[in-house]
Formats: sequence, C-alpha cells, structure tokens
Amino acid sequence: MDFSKFSKSNFFGFFLACFTIFVWGITFVCTKHLLVYFSALEILFIRFILAYCFLFILKPHTLKLSLKENFLVALAGLTGVTLYQFTENLALDFTTASNVSIIVGICPIFTALTSQIFLKEKHLSFNFCLGFCLAFVGVVLVSFNGKINFNLSPKGDILALISAICWGFYSLFLTMINKKGYTTILITRKIFFYAILFMIPLMICGVFAENPKSTAYVELSSILNAERFSSILNWILLCFLGIIASGFCFVAWNKACNILGTVKISTGLYLIPVITIFFAAIFLNEKITFMGTIGSALTIIGLFVSSKK
Repeated sequence: MDFSKFSKSNFFGFFLACFTIFVWGITFVCTKHLLVYFSALEILFIRFILAYCFLFILKPHTLKLSLKENFLVALAGLTGVTLYQFTENLALDFTTASNVSIIVGICPIFTALTSQIFLKEKHLSFNFCLGFCLAFVGVVLVSFNGKINFNLSPKGDILALISAICWGFYSLFLTMINKKGYTTILITRKIFFYAILFMIPLMICGVFAENPKSTAYVELSSILNAERFSSILNWILLCFLGIIASGFCFVAWNKACNILGTVKISTGLYLIPVITIFFAAIFLNEKITFMGTIGSALTIIGLFVSSKK
C-alpha cells in the first residue's frame, strides 16, 4: 500500500467532513431568519430543489440503476433527507429546541447500531461508547447553555428520536450504495430526486394543515407571494442552504463516508451544536455561558475518544 497516498486520501476525507459539519452547524442561523418569511416545510422543499438543480448543472449525466439499486437510493432519500429533516423540524412544534438537539445528538450511536446489526461491522467498542457518553453530556450542556429547562413532551421527543433513527438508516443505505462505486455527485443527485418526490405529498398536506403556526403548514395564499422572493438576503440564504449546505455538503459528506467510513465520520456530528451556539452568539446575539463552554469542550473530547482505537 502506498502510505503517502493513503494519508492524502484520509486528509481529504477529514477536510470534507470538517467543512460539511462547519456549514451544517451554521444552517440554523440562516433558517432562523428565513422562518420569518417561509414555513420550515417550504424552506426544506426550496432548499433541495436548488440543491438538485446545482448538482444537475455540475454533472448533467444520467445514472442508470437497476430496480434494486433504485429502491436502495429511494430509501436513502426518504430516510436521510425527507423524514430526517421533516421530523426534526416538526418536533419543534411539540417540544423545546434543547430537547430536539439532545435527542438528535445521538445520531452516531444509531449509525453504529445499524452498521453492526445489518452489516455485521463491529463499532460498539469501549472507546466508542465512552466517547458517546462524553459527547452526549456535552451536547446536553451546549443545548441548555445555562438554561435548565428540560420538559418531557412525548410527541415532540418521539419525533426527534425518529429523526435520529432515520439518520442511522440513511447512513446504512449510504454505506451500501457507496460499495457500488458510483460517482458521488450523480448518486447524491439521485437521492435528492427521490427525496423531492417524497416531499411533494407533504407539501400538499401542508396546504391543508390545521395549525397555521405549524412547521408543516404551507399558506396557499403566500406560495405565489412575490414580496418574500424580492429580498436579496432571502435569496442569498436560500441559495446557501440549497447549493452549499445541501448540494455541495451532501456530496462532500457522502464522499467522506466513502473514504473513511460512515460510522467514523458520523461521530463528527456531535460538533454541530457547538458550532451552532458559537455563530448564534455572533449573529443572533445569544449568550455563550460557562455551561455552554464546558459542554463544547466535553463534546470535542468525546469526539476524539470515540474515534480512538
């Protein structure tokens, strides 16, 4: 084995993962602003339409898959994009953001579990479990950030748990897809294609949602409202979420998983709340407390411990 080539490949994988985690960590700040003008479901739909168009421009080739492979890609789109994003957003209607952040923060453990159960890969080592515990405590502290307010809300908490489970299955399907050796951009675009198809029924149901304040609500009269689309800042944020955070970063994440392994890379998701709280302090004037600082440190330590053999 050419060790120097192996090292460069690993470095490239880590770079892609770090960049993706960094971008995903600041998407909350962008979404926070857009929620004034759009529902969460509308943002989700527009975001992935832009992402699909971006990837089509990059590589306008057709990817031919067998029926079985199409089914596998469709499951990835359903679990990792449509259900994961939608249930996470919908959970905020019924429980606090802290609860959602904490519960979704256990995504890496579900990724390890699905790989161990279905692919017979052994990831649940002592270091992995110890690192998970440290990072989970860190995520709890970061999410609270000085505000001890953990309210049990079964409906919202179950939705957040479903979201974490969905990401675990997405990681499983992604690992299986990556073994086929397809071009990352083409396979990611195909995943988005199926995700958008699954979003269309949600958009239709959103028009008839009973609660106008729900993240699942889509106001029929505002769909063609040109005023919110006339804002340059809105377009900049929508393009950032669609082209960078979805189009580019999903490709980068899938490539990093292909290089270094899905389970190993997934532990980096612990850092997203840390990045979010930092940028929320800058752009949303949210204070970083001592508890948040300790939580950030524990999360980073947990990340390194879980990755150590």
